[in-house]
Amino acid sequence: MAGVLSRIHRANRPAFHSLTPKQARIGYLMGAEILDLPRAPLARVENLQVPGAEGPLAARLYAPSDERLPVLLYLHGGGFTIGSLDTHDSLCRQLALRSGAAVLSLNYRLAPEHRFPAAVDDCWAVMTWLAKAAESYGLDGTRIAVGGDSAGGTLAAVCALHARDIGLKLALQLLITPGTTAHADTASHKLFANGFLLDAASIDWFFNHYISHHHKRDWRFAPLEADDHSDLAPACVLLAECDPLVDEGIAYADQLRANGGRVQLELYRGVTHDFIKMGRAIPEALTALAACGLAVKEAFQA
Repeated sequence: MAGVLSRIHRANRPAFHSLTPKQARIGYLMGAEILDLPRAPLARVENLQVPGAEGPLAARLYAPSDERLPVLLYLHGGGFTIGSLDTHDSLCRQLALRSGAAVLSLNYRLAPEHRFPAAVDDCWAVMTWLAKAAESYGLDGTRIAVGGDSAGGTLAAVCALHARDIGLKLALQLLITPGTTAHADTASHKLFANGFLLDAASIDWFFNHYISHHHKRDWRFAPLEADDHSDLAPACVLLAECDPLVDEGIAYADQLRANGGRVQLELYRGVTHDFIKMGRAIPEALTALAACGLAVKEAFQA
């Protein structure tokens, strides 16, 4: 991991917080899959248009076979400001390949053009649509899970809360290095503020584009702030030790457990945020991908 960080530093890529959102999106796209595994071939990879909260959104369906498969709604990371179907294409292919399930990756609306709660509204809309429309795509609408990494992990946790509230049964919430708290004020935010890939200045930059300070305790942004964490879908939570978000990830897993939830918590030592997208360089990424695949597979078999 130290070697990867050293190579990233030598590449002298500008920090996201020094760029405009448009520049940051281009930079993230150009570098997003350099360390990822090669894009795995699958039986089905289809670009779709799906109904978001305020209009159609781009989505991409991945399936390892033409059978009637359960489906994971996947929400990409990127601080609610950057990221796309293409930045997470390799990851979604791996999830489909390793789980045997279909994966629907969503291009929800991004900030600052679309501030909080636009991304939440889109994810909720597509989740409820998917439960009804899956059959028309040859998928099993009775077996649905949600997942995501980083900001997408936050959105997945929020989707699980909403699913409970509307009576939609989910098989799993797959939370990869999620953000869950309101003010980025845990000890790990201080300990890993600089030099560990996701810097404090970039976190502030993402959040300032996405949400106003007085909204930050809204549970749709900080799911740890929700009043009730009972009766939620089983959770698989994957965290990185050297990540500003690690403390809030542990706190969220603890909160789910304390409320009777089934939680699988995986903490990967010595790695940083976004490590799961570094399969060419970090062996822990391969271990984490395998854990994700198995968790999704077992959830759909339960």
